Amino acid sequence: MKSKLSTILTIALAATISLSASAQYKLPEIHKKEQSGLIAGQVNTKKQIKAQGNENYLNLILPGQNNSIENVDVNESNWDSQSVNPYKDSNVPDKKVINVSEFAMPCKGTVTSAYGYRPQFSRMHRGVDLRASMGDTIYAAFDGKVRLTRFEKKGYGYYVVIRHTNELETIYGHLSRFLVKPNQTVKAGDPIALSGNTGRSTGPHLHFETRFMGYAINPAAIFDFDNKTVHTDYYTFNKSTYQDARDYSPNANKVVAEQRTAPVKSKAAAAPQKAAKKVKVKKGDSLASIAHRHGVSVDKLCRDNGISKKAKLKAGQTLKIG
Repeated sequence: MKSKLSTILTIALAATISLSASAQYKLPEIHKKEQSGLIAGQVNTKKQIKAQGNENYLNLILPGQNNSIENVDVNESNWDSQSVNPYKDSNVPDKKVINVSEFAMPCKGTVTSAYGYRPQFSRMHRGVDLRASMGDTIYAAFDGKVRLTRFEKKGYGYYVVIRHTNELETIYGHLSRFLVKPNQTVKAGDPIALSGNTGRSTGPHLHFETRFMGYAINPAAIFDFDNKTVHTDYYTFNKSTYQDARDYSPNANKVVAEQRTAPVKSKAAAAPQKAAKKVKVKKGDSLASIAHRHGVSVDKLCRDNGISKKAKLKAGQTLKIG
C-alpha cells in the first residue's frame, strides 16, 4: 500500500513539473500578435504594382504627413510625351550649370554595375545599377513632378520618370510597385516606389539614370555613391564630358566602371605568357630525368626543343623548358 501511494505521488509530481515547465515557456500573447504581424508583412510585391491603395501605404510609412505638395514648379514642355527622352528635337545648350545641392540618395545600396558601354551585350548602359533587395524603398532624388509611371517588358520593367525643378529628369527602373502616379509632385527623399526585378533584369536592383534634356549623364558625375552624397553643390553639364565620372571618392567610380564594362576574357587569354627558361644538360641526364626535375612531360620537352624521344643528349647542351 505504501509502495502504491509512493508511485501515485511520483506521477503527480512529474505532471506538476511538466505543467510548470509548459507554463514557463509559453509564448506571451503579445509576442504571438507581433510574430503574426511580421509574417503577414512578407507580401509578394510583384502583384501590387497597381496604384490603388498606394496613398494608404504612404500614410502608413509617413504618418501625419501631407503627401500632396503644391509648391513644386517644373518646366512642362513636351510633358505629354510617353517617351523616356521627350527632347529629341530640342535645342540643347552646350553647357548648363545645374544646382544639385538639395538631393536625396535614390536608395541605400552601392553601385553594382556602372555607367558605360557594355561590350559583352553590345549596348550602352545609360545609368548605374544600385544594390537593392526585393521591396526596398526607392526615393526621389530631387524635388519635382512625376512625368511617367510605365511598364517596358524588354527594358526598364516597371519604371518612374520624374522631372525636377533643377531641369534634370531621373529614371528609376526594374521596380515592383509604384508609390506615386503621373502629375504628382514630390520632394527630394519622398518614397516613390519599391525595388524589384522586372523587365530586362537578372536580379533585384535599382537602375538609376540622370538626364538633362535627353542626354543621359553619368550619375557618378553628380553622386558620390560610396559616401552617399553629391560631389559638389553644382554640376556643370557639358556635351563633351557628360559621360565622364568624377573621381573624388577614394574608390573612384571610373575604376569601377572600367572593371564592370571590360569584356569577359577566357582564362587562357587572361593568363600571362611565361618566358621559356633554358637549362644545361648535365652528365648522366636523360630526357626523362630533365622533364621530371622541371615538372614537364617528355613529350612537351621534345616538342619545345624540336627533338625526338630517341635523341642523345650531350653534357653542356642547352634545352628550353616552356
